[in-house]
Amino acid sequence: MDSINCHMVPNGGQEENKQAENQDIHPSLPVLLPKKRKLILHLDLNNTILVSDAATGQGPRAALNSYLSTVAWGCISDIGEWQWASDQPSVKPPCEDAVNYYTHFGRDANFSDSKLGKRFKNVFNDHMKQLEWQWEADEMFTQKGEDGRSYNWILPSFFHMLESLYLQGRQFCVILRTFGVDLPHVLQSVHAALQGKHPQFPQLQQVPLAMDLVPGRIRCSKRNVVLTRGSDRISTKTKEGNIYHYFSSMDGIGGFQDHFDWWARNSYTGSGGKPFWIDPTDCDTQHIIIDDNIRLTEHDTIVNCRVLMDKEKGKESRKALTSELCDICLVPTDLLRAISEKDYFLDCVRVCEENYEQYLRRFQVE
Repeated sequence: MDSINCHMVPNGGQEENKQAENQDIHPSLPVLLPKKRKLILHLDLNNTILVSDAATGQGPRAALNSYLSTVAWGCISDIGEWQWASDQPSVKPPCEDAVNYYTHFGRDANFSDSKLGKRFKNVFNDHMKQLEWQWEADEMFTQKGEDGRSYNWILPSFFHMLESLYLQGRQFCVILRTFGVDLPHVLQSVHAALQGKHPQFPQLQQVPLAMDLVPGRIRCSKRNVVLTRGSDRISTKTKEGNIYHYFSSMDGIGGFQDHFDWWARNSYTGSGGKPFWIDPTDCDTQHIIIDDNIRLTEHDTIVNCRVLMDKEKGKESRKALTSELCDICLVPTDLLRAISEKDYFLDCVRVCEENYEQYLRRFQVE
C-alpha cells in the first residue's frame, strides 16, 4: 500500500475560530482536537442511547439489570462454583480468566435482586436514580418504569454530544443502527429535541442538523449487502465500498434497521453482524460505531467490520477483528458511564480520534 499522508490534518481557520468562540461562551465544553475529518458516528439504540427494549418489552429496570449481567465478571472455581473476580462492573474483563455473568448464566432482567447479583444492587439503584426524569412526563422523551416513575428514554449524554460537536465546529453525521423496532419513534423524538422541545436541551433548536425521519433498512446475504432508504438503493454487488461512501456522504441524523435474522443465521457471530466499513486511505472521514454488543470475542460480537483495500492488488476488503480496532473505530458501550457522565460519547470520540492517528501510521508502514 502506497504511503498516504492523511493524519493530523487541522481544520480550516473558520472552524477553528468557531470552536474558540464557543469555548469562550462554554468554558466547560470538553475540547476535541480540531480535525479536518468528518465524523460518521454509528450508534446502537438499546443499552447505548436507550435503557429499554421495545422488542423484548423491557423497561429501564429490566434493561439495566440485563446490561449489568454482561459487565459483572467472575470465574469458575476448581470445584465448579462461581466466584466473583471483581466487585466493580466493567466493559472489559478485569483479569485473563474472567468470564461475564451472562456468558455463564444468561442475561438476567432481575440480576441485582438475585442471590449472586445482589452485590451490585447499589450500582443499580444509583444509576436508576440518575435516569429519573426531572420534569413533567413527556411522551417524546420519557418512559414509564416498572415502578410507575418517569425515566429518561433517550440518554441526556446523547443530546449533549449533538450540541457539543456542533459548538466545536465539527462536521459530523449520526447514523442510528438497530436490530429492534424503536427506530421510527427515536427519530421522531430526536427531531422534537432539535425543535427545542426537550426541557433540558431547549438550546438544541439552534443546532441546524438535518433530520431524515424515514428509517432505512440494511439486508445481508452471502452475495452482497443492500441498503435501502426511500428511493435510495445501494448495493455492494458492484463495489464493496458503495455503502461506505453512501454513509460518508450523509449529513445530519438518520437511521437504519440492520438484519437481525442474518445475524441469528450466522449464530450471532461477527460474520453475520452489522456491516461496518472503514477506509484507511480516506483522508477526510472517520467512521466510529458504538454498540453494547461489541465484544472482543468474535463468536458473539455484533459488528462485521471490513477494512477496504486497494482493489488493484486483488482484494476489495478484509475482515478486521474487534481486538484490532477496539477504541479506534469500534467502541463497546459503557452504559453506566453513558448514564452518569454527560461527556461520555464525546470521550469515546476523543479516544477513537487519538488512536486512529496511530492506526493510520501503522497502516502506512504496512
